[in-house]
Amino acid sequence: MDQSSSPSPSEESLKLELDDLQKQLNKKLRFEASVRSIHSLLRDRYTSSSPSLRKQFYIVVSRVATVLKTRYTATGFWVAGLSLFEEAERLVSDASEKRHLKSCVAQAKEQLSEVDNQPTESSQGYLFEGHLTVDREPPQPQWLVQQNLMSAFASIVAGESSNGPPSENILGETANLMQELINGFDGIIPEILEDGGPPRAPPASKEVVEKLPVIVFSEELLKKLGAEVECCICKENLVIGDKMQELPCKHTFHPPCLKPWLDEHNSCPICRHELPTDDQKYESWKENEKEAEEERKGAENAVRGGEYMYV
Repeated sequence: MDQSSSPSPSEESLKLELDDLQKQLNKKLRFEASVRSIHSLLRDRYTSSSPSLRKQFYIVVSRVATVLKTRYTATGFWVAGLSLFEEAERLVSDASEKRHLKSCVAQAKEQLSEVDNQPTESSQGYLFEGHLTVDREPPQPQWLVQQNLMSAFASIVAGESSNGPPSENILGETANLMQELINGFDGIIPEILEDGGPPRAPPASKEVVEKLPVIVFSEELLKKLGAEVECCICKENLVIGDKMQELPCKHTFHPPCLKPWLDEHNSCPICRHELPTDDQKYESWKENEKEAEEERKGAENAVRGGEYMYV
């Protein structure tokens, strides 16, 4: 038997360590430390590793990128990720792997650039009914902004008609106001158009989400669902011992994967079964739609049965 083809004991232990670190990435409190450990192992062991171990390094680094894009967005996490991606890009020789890692580096830099370029918000208060508040002044509603722009525009036009030919400054100010009005209408028109359609579904109710049952993925479930079963959000294969959150439709997901989804949606990622929300307006609309649908079905059935046929 050729002993050179089998991995050495040190490589076996390193593979196990990488497997464990990949699992730790799913725990937010362990994420940053796990990325640093992966970076250290990559730097010290990659060049002397076998092709199969190098492939595993690449898979683990790619998993870091996936977790950053789908779960954790804190600046510190992205800083750690960027350092890891740059090191990995420097070390790998496979062209497709290098391309993917370059895109990971670019995305991390873009994310950190967006954070750096965010305008700093003033912490000064504002006068309200004679008192200086602690909080910043809230932004004006869009309709009021547009109304103020229209008033300013009308004043300029009235001034132009009474004072003869307009100056360059007046023309420039008029053009700027017109552009602001157009930009404002661009934001208002989609809202007006949306008023006629169904409202956008709000996030699932926090209380309902907190009460969702958590099950442990067992050997029995593995036999029932098959070895290739995966969490459809992170696309990782489920292993015995994984904690899974179960929706009323019986579809299950990793809790850290499901939470960001339900923070923005109120339905199952697979079958779109809806959960209750905390938005009473949306719930009322949904109830009215349900009643209207039942009435429509009743009317259709009545027509088919001839109940509304007159002689």
